[in-house]
Amino acid sequence: MHVVESADVPESPQRPEPQPAREVRTRARRMADLAGLIRPSHTAKAILLVPLALLGTFPWNLAEVRGILPATVAFILASAAVYIGNDIADRHRDRHHPVKCHRPVAAGRVGLPAAYLYCAVLLALLGAIVARSPASYWPVLVYLALNVAYSRILKHIPLVDVGTVALGFVLRVVQGYEVTGARLPAWLLVTVFSMSLLLLIGKRRRELLEGGAAHRPALHGYSMELTNWLLQIASVLALVSGLMYLRDEGPFGPQFGQTAMMLSTPFALFALFRYLQLQLVGEEGGDPVRILLRDRVMVANSMLWAATLGVTLVIAHNPTLAAAVPL
Repeated sequence: MHVVESADVPESPQRPEPQPAREVRTRARRMADLAGLIRPSHTAKAILLVPLALLGTFPWNLAEVRGILPATVAFILASAAVYIGNDIADRHRDRHHPVKCHRPVAAGRVGLPAAYLYCAVLLALLGAIVARSPASYWPVLVYLALNVAYSRILKHIPLVDVGTVALGFVLRVVQGYEVTGARLPAWLLVTVFSMSLLLLIGKRRRELLEGGAAHRPALHGYSMELTNWLLQIASVLALVSGLMYLRDEGPFGPQFGQTAMMLSTPFALFALFRYLQLQLVGEEGGDPVRILLRDRVMVANSMLWAATLGVTLVIAHNPTLAAAVPL
């Protein structure tokens, strides 16, 4: 019996991929790269922050909701344009980063002409929204100007870099209040600013662990010890200001504001503890959006917290239910 060696069996020739299928796959890859340029997951920043103004106008009316929608879209477009601009400006540094080197511009999968055109289209769409009421959209215009300054100068100055980015989050909230006309709560702005600082400092800490200051010159002004201290300070400020907002300026009224603060305390503390655990024990934190939206423990805590505050809000604005609750 003759045993045929594998080397004796001729390999079947691979059929070339049909041209239409290759074109479809190339087109799909190009669309994925264009989508990746604008960081789709980061649209959550605008979707979560701009509509916060609706809390100050509860119960809502159609005009306020109608004003929030274009304001949210405006900040999504502005942020997307900024991401593309930053990728263009940082493409040389990104090539030395273990993760950012895979971004479409840095990796060369999207050429500079296409990236510039993409950015121009987004800005044109933004301009169409802003043109409807320029006076109401000054926060998004300040955001664009701030990010130009950030890309050119501010991103290279330690501490100023994270403060500038955190201010961009505050401007998202201000934009929502600008289009609704509701009173702007000071404690809420402090909360958003300090929470943003907390997430950004955690991101800087992770960048120090991954690659040092070669990728981001501002990291020369940071150290692991400094970031650990800054995380503690920002955590305390975020916790205190958030609870003060719920008690004094939230949509629960004077009767239920203190109740909302007390009910929120364990959820807020646990959220901070979990974030610090991921930072200091799990060695995560490079992508704050991923932590907030994909960590199951964080998501479960946030959902329970939101449900608790939602029930409290309904009771606070229903006289019959409010009268039945012993306080």
